[in-house]
Amino acid sequence: MQAPDLHSRLLAILAADAAGYSRLMSLDERGTVAALDAARAIFRQHVALHGGRVIDTAGDSVLAVFDSAAGAVTAALAVQRHLAGLATGLPEDRCMHFRIGVHLGDVIEKADGTVYGDGVNIAARLQGLAEPGGITLSDSILRAVKGKVAASFEDQGEQTVKNIADPVRAYRARAPGDPPTLSASPSAAEISLTVGDIALRLPDKPSIAVLPFTNMSGDLEQGYFADGISEDIITEISRIPALFVIARNSTFTYKGKAAKIQEICRDLGVRYVLEGSVRKSGQRMRVTAQLIDGDTGGHIWAERYDRELADIFAVQDDITEQIVRALEIRLAETTGTATSRLETENPEAYDWVLRGREQYRLFTKEGNAAARLHYDKAIELDPAYAQAHAGLALTFLHDWFSGSSGALERAFEVAQLAKSLDPRLPLVYEALASVLLFRRQHDEALEAVRRWIEIEPNNAEAYATLAGTLHFAGQPERVAELIEKAKRLNPFHPFYYTLYIGQACFLMGRFKEAVQFIKRSIAHHPESLPSHFFLAACHGQLGEDALAHEALAEVWRISPGFSMASVRAIAAYRRAADLDLLTEGLRKAGLPEEAPRA
Repeated sequence: MQAPDLHSRLLAILAADAAGYSRLMSLDERGTVAALDAARAIFRQHVALHGGRVIDTAGDSVLAVFDSAAGAVTAALAVQRHLAGLATGLPEDRCMHFRIGVHLGDVIEKADGTVYGDGVNIAARLQGLAEPGGITLSDSILRAVKGKVAASFEDQGEQTVKNIADPVRAYRARAPGDPPTLSASPSAAEISLTVGDIALRLPDKPSIAVLPFTNMSGDLEQGYFADGISEDIITEISRIPALFVIARNSTFTYKGKAAKIQEICRDLGVRYVLEGSVRKSGQRMRVTAQLIDGDTGGHIWAERYDRELADIFAVQDDITEQIVRALEIRLAETTGTATSRLETENPEAYDWVLRGREQYRLFTKEGNAAARLHYDKAIELDPAYAQAHAGLALTFLHDWFSGSSGALERAFEVAQLAKSLDPRLPLVYEALASVLLFRRQHDEALEAVRRWIEIEPNNAEAYATLAGTLHFAGQPERVAELIEKAKRLNPFHPFYYTLYIGQACFLMGRFKEAVQFIKRSIAHHPESLPSHFFLAACHGQLGEDALAHEALAEVWRISPGFSMASVRAIAAYRRAADLDLLTEGLRKAGLPEEAPRA
């Protein structure tokens, strides 16, 4: 008779174990414990994201359970990819790799969530068969995820496992495009399942990625025009709450690359793709667009537009409306669609804005100066063009970050003007949110970014900006959730998404965890000044003097003369205690109050 607090369940079980843990402890006890803590945080993050729960972290192991087999496998793939990113650039003998086993089987579950039984034992034995950094699956889990998860699976044959009567058929799993595990080699037995996603579930509403339109003009310098059309379509459909729209940053990684639509949909976790081309000749253009179903590869809608350049906004509006119709989105569910925007009637002014946008995104002093000239030309042609004024405001903000006195106030003035010209333009609130934050107007900055999200609910940068603003406004505990939302909209996200989580961990006193996130951000963007001075502050608070000095050396390499005064100028914290925590860490690291005199 079964005890009343026990019941049988079919669950997907993920068992993981750190490879070579004892050796790592003998080399660096404190560092290994810190790495294990960081790895456990990564497991918790991805397990929760994919619908599971961690039930045990005894020793150097992790045990998690899922109601969904696909959730368990996608979480395992995501964890290994995340851990591999952390290990980038580290000596191999100092890297912590995990073996992961995943099985679908019956377990006995207690009221407190603890699980027992052969299912748990099999997952643990499969974990022992995995390579360091690898994943081994049972036949039961493979059959359950077929058609739902994309990965390559190498048949390892029947395996006899300890304390289990019958042999278990095992498969080595790897996400497409991932490097082999430490001792894995190609096998003729490899098979691929290419339906679904790697670590991303399809949203519960129509999901779409707009690829960069191909420049067919015969002039490479016209690439900015094709890019601009793609980006503006992304902006317009991002206004539609009933859609899920992938960010430009992620879709533009496919620019100039040959990739299958099904692979793109899998990588980005979407059902549909819009692709097209642009041919510009004199005052005329030809735009083609095709909406493709990632499941079947079939065309849902296609159109060719032969128009005057002056009709460019009408073309963009029609493409947006055709997407809405093709995906059977009820118009009552849409707000702020393309028909509500205010645009210039001067196609030359639009052209200058696209040129300015391209230069601004270089994020260099020279690019910023060129962008300002282009925006100024657009304003000369159309003084009421809000896009041009909002773009101009961002160039002044860039100047302020580079140390230009008075640039912040100029950015504020221009952003306010842009808002008066078009209060529904997302770029207005992108500019205002940052400008107001660094003016220490925290409530107004939060209001601006929330308005941005209202207008453009699919913009990943809006959620990331809200996360960054809340970090400064005294709510670091809300950062991680918002960044996860931004990352789903922008799978190939920029480095600062990870930095924001590290900064939030720092403010919550979780310095070791903060170090791991900040190091990841530095691996993606080694020239980020905030990443390095936050890393120095973390090591300062942890009493790790040598590491703190190394981080400060990088700070001074990037910004000679950087001092505590520099920090106070840009660290726009609402709470004095948050600024004090940062400056205390930097003081312990050895940062001087003022820059040394030349």
